[in-house]
Amino acid sequence: MAVNTAALRRVLFWVVLAGLLGAGVGLVVSGILSNARVDRLRHDGRRVMATVSGCEGLLGGSGSNGVGYTCRATFRLGGRTWSEVLPGTQLRAPGSRLALVVVPSDPRDLATPAGLAVERTSDLAFVWAGLLGLSALSWGGGAVLAVRRRSHAQGSS
Repeated sequence: MAVNTAALRRVLFWVVLAGLLGAGVGLVVSGILSNARVDRLRHDGRRVMATVSGCEGLLGGSGSNGVGYTCRATFRLGGRTWSEVLPGTQLRAPGSRLALVVVPSDPRDLATPAGLAVERTSDLAFVWAGLLGLSALSWGGGAVLAVRRRSHAQGSS
């Protein structure tokens, strides 16, 4: 069975180009959402007191070693009781209380005050997205030039 290497190269080219562009778009979206979350918590967040309801252990890749905990806590906001997963992986005693910063319009969007204090908005995702976009453009531009040269060389023979 013969393989059409020219067709295979074209398919691989488009797959890699689409992957570069897709990764760039994904990084831009991720950066926008992450920065918006930090801004929402800082500007709209309210402090609430939460009570830890319990924690479950997390296991590593092979399932033989512990890597932390997922803990849930309950808190009251807007006349309702919410039960949400706490940020981080540390073990917390059931019944212990801790302060959280919660966005009233979306109580699942929460952070500890200490965690929020160190969170920063970042342009790094946009830098990486730009680099991926430039890579895709230069790669695509190089391919277009190569095709034009080839067709020009074939046309002049």
